[in-house]
Amino acid sequence: MKKELYSEVPVTRKTADEVGLNQEEYDQIVALLGRTPTYTELGMYGVLWSEHCSYKNSIKQIKTLPRSGGRLLVDAGEENAGLVDIGDGYAICFKIESHNHPSAIEPFQGAATGVGGILRDIFSMGARPIASLNSLRFGELDSERIKFLLRGVVSGISHYGNSYGVPTVAGEIYFDDCYYDNPLVNAMAVGIVKTDQTASASARGVGNPVMIVGSSTGRDGIHGASLLASREFDEKTDDMRPTVQVGDPFAEKLLTEVTLELIQSGCVVAVQDMGAAGISCSTSEMSAKTGVGMRIDLDKVPLREQSMSAYEILLSESQERMLFVIEKGKEDLAIDICKKWDVPMVQIGEVIAGGHLEMFRHGKQVVDLVADTLVLGGGAPQNDPPHKRPAYLDEVNAFDTTEMEKSKVKADDFWKILTAPTIASKRWIFRQYDSQVRTNTVQIKGDAGVLRIKEIPGKGLALTTDSNSRYCYLDPYMGGLAAVSEAARNVVCTGAEPVAITNCLNFGNPYDPEVYWTFREAVRGMGDACRKFNTPVTGGNVSFHNESRKFAIYPTPTIGMLGVIDDLNHAMSSDFKHEGDLIVLLGNNREEMGGSEFMKQTLGKIVGKAPIVDLDEEFNLEKATLEAIKAGAVCSAHDLAEGGLAIALAEKAIASEKFGCEVDLGENITAGKVFGESQSRILVSLCSNKLDELTAICGKYGVKMAKIGNVTAGKFAIKGLIETTVDELTKAYEGAIPEIMSKRIAE
Repeated sequence: MKKELYSEVPVTRKTADEVGLNQEEYDQIVALLGRTPTYTELGMYGVLWSEHCSYKNSIKQIKTLPRSGGRLLVDAGEENAGLVDIGDGYAICFKIESHNHPSAIEPFQGAATGVGGILRDIFSMGARPIASLNSLRFGELDSERIKFLLRGVVSGISHYGNSYGVPTVAGEIYFDDCYYDNPLVNAMAVGIVKTDQTASASARGVGNPVMIVGSSTGRDGIHGASLLASREFDEKTDDMRPTVQVGDPFAEKLLTEVTLELIQSGCVVAVQDMGAAGISCSTSEMSAKTGVGMRIDLDKVPLREQSMSAYEILLSESQERMLFVIEKGKEDLAIDICKKWDVPMVQIGEVIAGGHLEMFRHGKQVVDLVADTLVLGGGAPQNDPPHKRPAYLDEVNAFDTTEMEKSKVKADDFWKILTAPTIASKRWIFRQYDSQVRTNTVQIKGDAGVLRIKEIPGKGLALTTDSNSRYCYLDPYMGGLAAVSEAARNVVCTGAEPVAITNCLNFGNPYDPEVYWTFREAVRGMGDACRKFNTPVTGGNVSFHNESRKFAIYPTPTIGMLGVIDDLNHAMSSDFKHEGDLIVLLGNNREEMGGSEFMKQTLGKIVGKAPIVDLDEEFNLEKATLEAIKAGAVCSAHDLAEGGLAIALAEKAIASEKFGCEVDLGENITAGKVFGESQSRILVSLCSNKLDELTAICGKYGVKMAKIGNVTAGKFAIKGLIETTVDELTKAYEGAIPEIMSKRIAE
């Protein structure tokens, strides 16, 4: 007989507000249940209907993205992460997610647990993690606060990834005022799995035991998803430090091994990691997928503090925990595997029919909910917030950049841009990451990280994260196009075919119509680009409410791109290779300056029109470049991005360590020519006897090309702008950020 439900505290409309639910949502819950929810039930709705878990303000737009087809083995959103078929019986599992708000409050643990959480999404699919990436955004590197955040985030990422044993092979980092209060920490993980050994998060089988595996449950992370990640920063932000989780990478490593062995043993029916919303999320999502329910005895959950309430147990986001449904009769096999790895496994419940979640604490029933009412695609709200074109666009787009594009430039401009934190070497950061552990890393100094796949000799992967939020600020649609295009271009420059993306959509308050308009437009741009390149979206996440009292972030749709290299003998790097090689610019140089680093350094603001992205032009450029690489017609390739042509040349020289260049762009050296950031351009170098072959390939695809110079030994010269040495370039480029970090900044 069902016991009377017990509520730890009386529930009112005010209580709903305290757990992040508005009055309309509270009324909807009461209507769904036909009664007042218990305090624990209300907490579950609060966290699972939060923006972070339910995507209630974004799901309608996300559904417009291409979420199936290509090489995808599961449609986006069906499982914990995407699965991409790479042939020979193997698949790549990958995903990117944000940990922005926790990192702003407690940068070390916020970033560390961001890495841990995304790794669990990968190995819960049965895939062994083989690579990690990140995309970071901070305020200007001119205050001790930003330096503190940078140190903390980088230390957190390196601590978790290095200790766990996964290489960090690629990433990006930007510095802009708008991220002063609200840094962005987007973590991506990649794994490999045999296609016949993947795991599902869909609970099945009435009577099958439900097991919790891994660390014990504490009070860390409660309301991390519902209140911390779903609100702006204000004067009470520091009080929310306890909502940040605490990670243990060594426990995660053991959890990985036991999870993979359990899956391979054949005793696992379903498995899901416990990240945001903890037990609440895993039980409800696993049940709702198949229409079953679960009966859970919370007294059996291993606790760090025995006085924890049902509410606290269910909402805790303690790290390094997984929820398993084990096939009945195979419990002993599962327990023996866990004992082997010294990882706790405890049965806390069982699968039941009817679709209900029944939760008990101290013998009292505290929850009786239909699982489907809690989750995305079920009862969770799906809003379509008001939207309107932002007023600021009229002002920033009205700025005429023509005069800037035609302005004369001098050597000082070059040095200023080369040493700007967004452009300068990030070695101070990435040298703290282990990029070689597991010995799969082929290169990290190209436009994307390249890994060998030991399971398939000769085959490789190219991985990158990309987004230029300045372009999105000026034109979110064009910025969405540019983010996907640059990611694809970067993997192409390594000799890889782009096959799929994951995304992390970082925006401000979705209830601000101007913010929501930028979100819609950026998603529209991403979708158009993905359809053009046949790179479907495998999944990802949305992070709203990234703003504070002083700053709203630029719209920042971060793209994680996966490319496949069928033959690693064709893998390409960005550095100059031989003295005397020709340097050729591929693509259309429109000399656009809107949103450029030159404009920022010259005017101190982001204005103008975003660079144009012509998808046909971009598609043809990538096809031509990939064909040229595979044919051996070029010996280096580098995408032109922030800083334009002059910086791309410098980066190729610095990467080579000893080869420079002599470049002649004509008599009229303007800012537009050398610092313009027109899209769809790639800089290649090649032996002179390959010029005819490259010309023929470019002609086939209608790609413009211009011979602009030659590779030299040690000298770096752009006629009319700069003449120096590779050593001097390297010294300035590599020393810029360490110099800033070593000096105390008066505030």
